Amino acid sequence: MTRVRSSSPAQSPASRAPARQGGGDGLVSPAGPGDRPGGGVGDVLSVSQLKKMSLREDTDLRQVTQLGSGGQGKLLGMALLLTARSPPAAAQLTPSAKELITTQKLFRGLERQCKYYQGKRQGQHLSLDNSLAKPTISVSQSTVTEQWEMVTFYCDTTDVNVSIHWVLNNLPFVFNERMQPSADGKTFTFLVVQREDAGAYQCEAWSALGVQSSDAIFLAVNYGPDAVEIKLESAVTSGEVVEVVEGSAVNFWVEAQSYPTPAYAWFLPNNSILPPTTRIFTIGAISREDQGMYRCLVSNNATHLSRLGTLNVQVLEKLTKPQVESSGLNLVENVSLVNLTCGTTHKRVNVQWFLGTQPLLPSEHLELSAANRTLVIHDLQRDDTGPYECEIWNGVSRARSEPLSLTINYGPDQVNITWGSASGAVSSIEVNLNSSLTLQCWAESKPDAEYHWTFGHPTGEHVGAQLIIEVLTWEHQGTYSCTALNPVTGLARSASVQVRVVGPPSSFLSLLAIAGVVIGILAVISLVTGLGYFLYIRNIRCSKTLVNRKLWTERIKHSSLLTTAPC
Repeated sequence: MTRVRSSSPAQSPASRAPARQGGGDGLVSPAGPGDRPGGGVGDVLSVSQLKKMSLREDTDLRQVTQLGSGGQGKLLGMALLLTARSPPAAAQLTPSAKELITTQKLFRGLERQCKYYQGKRQGQHLSLDNSLAKPTISVSQSTVTEQWEMVTFYCDTTDVNVSIHWVLNNLPFVFNERMQPSADGKTFTFLVVQREDAGAYQCEAWSALGVQSSDAIFLAVNYGPDAVEIKLESAVTSGEVVEVVEGSAVNFWVEAQSYPTPAYAWFLPNNSILPPTTRIFTIGAISREDQGMYRCLVSNNATHLSRLGTLNVQVLEKLTKPQVESSGLNLVENVSLVNLTCGTTHKRVNVQWFLGTQPLLPSEHLELSAANRTLVIHDLQRDDTGPYECEIWNGVSRARSEPLSLTINYGPDQVNITWGSASGAVSSIEVNLNSSLTLQCWAESKPDAEYHWTFGHPTGEHVGAQLIIEVLTWEHQGTYSCTALNPVTGLARSASVQVRVVGPPSSFLSLLAIAGVVIGILAVISLVTGLGYFLYIRNIRCSKTLVNRKLWTERIKHSSLLTTAPC
């Protein structure tokens, strides 16, 4: 239901008597002492009642004009008829006719009052009737101090039979227990003034003939300062201390409710005092020498009150990038453990480890020192390579290291031998005689394994992952073994393949057999010829010896010594 704007609470007890609302007509009709509800004429309102009537602000003009039909509007309808028909000049109005004319004037005043409220709802400020004098507002003092002083407002008007209404900042003013209004509503006193009482005040004179508003008068309320709070831009609170990073620009400012604007005095940690300044001051590049207790005294010269605010500032050094350091280089899977250290020169910092982009949490495999400075990785696996990063921070600054990746040696794993272009491992193969053979040896290993081949051929050793035989013979048939060796881990693994050489057709074998027989015969012939030549040469030598012997015998006939030479 729309709020009814009633007469001022400052009215007399009689005027504040219970009101009778006309069923939905937007009127409030006080029933004061001596007023007759029906005015003595059926259900018609009396003149005295109409004079005391007041409209709601949301009353529609049609509701006022509808008073001319039925019920309460009978007497008003008669008044309208009388004004429409001009009586003769000699005619004398009876007392009831005079009452009707007065009623008509009052009705038109209600119409004007209704139009005033309609214009006010539409943002128009209209004067209802020039017949009402403009009231005058005054105040005992225009500036007061909160909680310490009283103030009284006065509203003077030359009109009678009016009710006084008060307005604060263009809104209806509501009285409370801190205010004491007079019986006629023309004055009221703030017994206790608060800051929300400041603003522009007006008083309005209301009657059935119209409404007139006074000029506005402003009340200023001095207060504060309240509790002082010093704040710091780009700072992090840590308990009762705020932390800032060294070298940054810092803005201090004060928050304290106060009117009028107070004065500010800053006291720095080195006991120096800044010259008179505003609520904000700036340090361009704060240093470690600037840390300490900052104080600001806020003073209100009007209330003669002062309050002190404090702020403890700690300046933290600007962090530089840390470095991840490893305890070992030649790391071996399942054998080594490694210590990673977050190297930094900063002391009071927190440390967080990262594996890639994810935070690294401790486990049975990963162990962190008490201050997180060292990360221990037990039973290294080949997928523990990283990258590892560490980040340090001190609440206002952060710095992260470059990533470090570990080299973890492992293997060789299972050795596989493949044949030709086939991708699968083989354990036995058949190859045609005189064809080529390519064997490949491979095993997962870091670093790459070294490969050695062994087999039953006279040149039965080969180094390298690939073994190639250009032309296979029967001698190439047999078992070929490949050994993979990791020089760092010291581990070796082997695999073997059985090679079977498949022979050519039988006609080819016959030719070979014939060739063998021919070669054998030729060898025998050569042997016999050689023997005959040897015997022939020997016989010739013996014949020459006999001839020489005869000659010798003849020469030594005359000698007594005879020498016989053997054949």
